[in-house]
Amino acid sequence: MKILLIRPKPDPETIGLQHVMICEPLELEYIAGNIDNPHAEVEILDMILEKKPLEHFIEKYRPDIVGMSGYITHVNVIKDYAERIKKIQPQCKIVVGGVHAEVVPQNFLCGAIDFICTANGLKTFNQIIKNPDGKEIEGTYYAGKKSSKEMDFSYRFPDRKKVEKYRRRYYYMFHNPCALIKTSFGCPYSCSFCFCKEITDGKYFTRSIDSVIEELKEIPEQEIYIVDDDFLFSKDRILEFCQKIRENHIYKKFLVYGRADFICKHESVIQVFRDHGLRAVIVGLESFKNEDLDRYNKRTSIRDNEEAIRILQKYDIEIYGTLILDMDFSKKDFQNLYQWIKRLGLIFVNLQPLTPLKGTEIYEQYREDFIVDPAEYEKWDLAHLVLEPREMSVRRYYFEMIKLYYQITMAPQNVWKLIRRYGFAEVWKLSWGSSVVTLQYLQKMVRGR
Repeated sequence: MKILLIRPKPDPETIGLQHVMICEPLELEYIAGNIDNPHAEVEILDMILEKKPLEHFIEKYRPDIVGMSGYITHVNVIKDYAERIKKIQPQCKIVVGGVHAEVVPQNFLCGAIDFICTANGLKTFNQIIKNPDGKEIEGTYYAGKKSSKEMDFSYRFPDRKKVEKYRRRYYYMFHNPCALIKTSFGCPYSCSFCFCKEITDGKYFTRSIDSVIEELKEIPEQEIYIVDDDFLFSKDRILEFCQKIRENHIYKKFLVYGRADFICKHESVIQVFRDHGLRAVIVGLESFKNEDLDRYNKRTSIRDNEEAIRILQKYDIEIYGTLILDMDFSKKDFQNLYQWIKRLGLIFVNLQPLTPLKGTEIYEQYREDFIVDPAEYEKWDLAHLVLEPREMSVRRYYFEMIKLYYQITMAPQNVWKLIRRYGFAEVWKLSWGSSVVTLQYLQKMVRGR
């Protein structure tokens, strides 16, 4: 049996972070590493990095089963891939999974797609391999039903060798080359704009630190991106992690997600983690207004945000701040946000227009205000404006976003700091990728959508 696992290329309409980061397809590596059929020939195809068309690879491999994974922005791309695959290989079974398939599986309903995995993907994929002609396989979406999810994760490690030819090209910003690892599942919080908690039905569970350490030993890359929805959650778990990497003589640099309130409450833990490899933290700042944080059910404050930034800067830990731009933003708000970012000395910020993704608490609240059709999945990328701005035109809003980005990233003191830390070549590479994203935004300005 031949199995081809495909990571799709983003639609050209999607404002793509792939211009500043391309991470390994960890979910497909997990599938590859946990296929029980010893006779299966498994390949992973990363279409982000391949130059040849999809048809070339289907004709080359002639797969019996194709597995694809993606986010909301990939829905139409995956449907298109499925139809193109069926034209060449009609008998091939096509399986779709990933976080969006688990939360909103009906979006993938398509004559060319045979199975939509909604739960326990590794186990479900093996059941499909055993019974590819089955109609009601547990863990798949059928008759409008979703299966219950296991709150356990005792599986083999990802098969990273399947992407050996791509590995040197996987990076995240200045973390280059970069490998991924996942140590927990779900999120213990309930922010109204996020559907992380929906993926595990509101539950949060972790892998043992011993298991994580054993996996780290197998990863050759020095830069490790821990892709937990919130790694900075348990003080005791982080300290155990630091103790175990010290005992096992693991010397790597880590990028993690973390909340501002945890950083504020546990400065000593951050210091210990820094001494054991913590290099950067992605912090969900979300806003510079307390009323916005309350509305998002963030359970943090502006004081938390500012103190967290101070602590990370104190220990020379890079900060990647994410910020949600509300639709009632005026030009004055953009100016105030810039002054706040400048005062705090932030260099890396991800500005996300408020996007009510399907599956989140706020989706129905804003449904009547959409200016982008929900079926245009490729535009629901947390970068397009999908809601009408209240204080300015769409064009003006995009302009203010671009201006704010450039005020921060092109400030001479920030550019010089990055060159001193990472070197001219790396800064130029990131700047080139950012310019491509800027061009996409300029196209939106011209079109007004």
